[in-house]
Amino acid sequence: MLDQSLDTRAGRLNERYRHHAATEVLRRAVSDPDLGKVALVSSFGAESVVLLHMVSVVSPGLPVLFIDTQMLFPETLEYQREVADRLGLTDVQVIRASESEVSRLDPDGSLHQFNQDACCDLRKTVPLERALDGFDAWITGRKRFQGGQRTELEFFEPEPPLRLRVNPLAHWRPEDVQTYMIENNLPRHPLVAKGYASIGCAPCTSPVKPGEDSRAGRWRGSQKTECGIHFIGGRMVRGKVPA
Repeated sequence: MLDQSLDTRAGRLNERYRHHAATEVLRRAVSDPDLGKVALVSSFGAESVVLLHMVSVVSPGLPVLFIDTQMLFPETLEYQREVADRLGLTDVQVIRASESEVSRLDPDGSLHQFNQDACCDLRKTVPLERALDGFDAWITGRKRFQGGQRTELEFFEPEPPLRLRVNPLAHWRPEDVQTYMIENNLPRHPLVAKGYASIGCAPCTSPVKPGEDSRAGRWRGSQKTECGIHFIGGRMVRGKVPA
């Protein structure tokens, strides 16, 4: 049975793998008993293919959770299918909000225009929480260089009250990402060539201007910096949501 202290487990894992490279952190994360049952959560965005490729090498049958908010760019949906097929990922699970909840809370698809956090909660946070039920940890592609709340990321971090998060690329630099893509001849998201450095939902994503932060095109003009999948109900404490 897993140690119930998330802080203890995260600290033990960070100490154990402190000097390991990203691929080894990922390789051991899918089998370390201190993590339990693990899934990868991927947006199939601008840099997602790096971690997806690593998973295809280490554990191609690992569950990959892809949240289709039903507001994604058509290019993202096509890219998701292309990458999953090319890399031989055998357990990609497409996650969506329930039709009844969308009909009740965002019947005309305009929620993002006046409450972006509520839209993210409806279309991303709650569906993901349900999908993660039964998993003890999940893998993210977050990196310190992305700024904001990510600047102090460790390989392993507690997510009270139930899970750990694993960030194998936490210490990577932008050039590390590009080098990995080139060396492994990985397909690029088609919107990257059009100036999109970070890609989310179409209504809330814009191209990045020269000299801007890579995530400057997300929710431009607002104070919002995270999509919400690391929160629920506006709080950092995530837990089981009603069925």
